[in-house]
Amino acid sequence: MTCVRILLWFAVAFIAAIAGGLIYIKTQTNGFSARAKPTAFETMAARTARGLALSASVRERQNPVPDSGQTVGEGREHWADHCALCHANDGSGNTEMGRQMYPPAPDMRGQDTQRLTDGELFYIIENGIRLTGMPAWGSGSERDRQDTWKLVRFIRHLPSLTALELEQMKDFNPRSPQEIREEMEEQEFLNGGPVHPHEQRHEQRHEQRH
Repeated sequence: MTCVRILLWFAVAFIAAIAGGLIYIKTQTNGFSARAKPTAFETMAARTARGLALSASVRERQNPVPDSGQTVGEGREHWADHCALCHANDGSGNTEMGRQMYPPAPDMRGQDTQRLTDGELFYIIENGIRLTGMPAWGSGSERDRQDTWKLVRFIRHLPSLTALELEQMKDFNPRSPQEIREEMEEQEFLNGGPVHPHEQRHEQRHEQRH
């Protein structure tokens, strides 16, 4: 077992050395810009290093929360509130934040994510991934661990997400102060309250023309 572990670490060191050389060459061209797309080798090296870093006990860990509609629903709400900013409601990663990361947020519906074990997904959510935009969300509390396992159930559900579910998720997406203000103004208008600022400007322009 010790010899195998030593060989694995030598493999990691070898990959890291090659990756370091390629990164040096690449930075001479692009600097440290996050606008460039990761090369195929960078992607392969990152996935290999991640795989070697995760122990068998992590990969084989079983999801303790039931695979039920309630569990998936709670994971869906948590995803919309905490994860969708980078990963999008549908898991595509097609958001302004997700697209501009280096590497970009992955498509969570694809095989690169879906073929990970539940234990691997849990570990990544809890501990993050170094040198990427993926933070460590785990706090160590039992409640947070349960929420993470529910997210894993929802990630498995992403490829079959329905249009109705996507529409429902919008209610749980974080809103900017401007969006909240616009919603309040709209509600006031519908209730017969103050007219929207843009409506006021429209009326002023109308009066000026006449």
